[in-house]
Amino acid sequence: MDTTPPVRQQIGRNSHENRCKSVDIDVSDVQDCNVFDRQGNRLSFRSLYQEKKAIIVFVRHFLCYTCKEYVEDLAKIPKSFLSHADARLIVIGQSSHHHIDAFCQLTGYPHEMYVDPEKEVYRKLGMNRGDTFIKAAGHSLHVKSNTFTGSVKSIWRAMTSTAFDFQGDPNQQGGALIIGPGAEVHFVHFDMNRLDHMPINWLLEQAGVQTVDFTDQPIIHV
Repeated sequence: MDTTPPVRQQIGRNSHENRCKSVDIDVSDVQDCNVFDRQGNRLSFRSLYQEKKAIIVFVRHFLCYTCKEYVEDLAKIPKSFLSHADARLIVIGQSSHHHIDAFCQLTGYPHEMYVDPEKEVYRKLGMNRGDTFIKAAGHSLHVKSNTFTGSVKSIWRAMTSTAFDFQGDPNQQGGALIIGPGAEVHFVHFDMNRLDHMPINWLLEQAGVQTVDFTDQPIIHV
């Protein structure tokens, strides 16, 4: 459930290179941080990318409608595309692990998902907090709802959830990281606001994964 003011402008992407930080970052501070699977089992963050390249997407919280719709599109990436590129696709949230199954069922997401309930990885990587507004440059292909309908859906999901909580910090932004095998970072992007997810096909291209056609999806404008 969103408590932050609505984002009325979407971040511009005149150049994708300008939307990401330098890949020359040190992940040594986060490699031993803990993440949890849907059963609550603890594993180190480094285990996600030690053996093969991983596309890791960090989301705000599981009640965020823009994150939900973005993950719905991540769900459309065939496992065969990832297997052919010898890559993993991983979503990390910041809720309790108890919410993973419900979010996967809601979005149809069949790939790996973990949580960082203490936001330790988010914090040590330096991910942004709050919404930063930058001049708009078009609507995100992956966000189909407008602010009003999306927020209403988020509130309804919160009210009807068997475990009522925020399922994460609404002020904490997410991002994307392509890393591995080992500690080699190929790409990093930290979202500036809830609409600032990187285009999925651009992430796939950076990871050497076949792209997906999303152009037939309806977009609901305000």
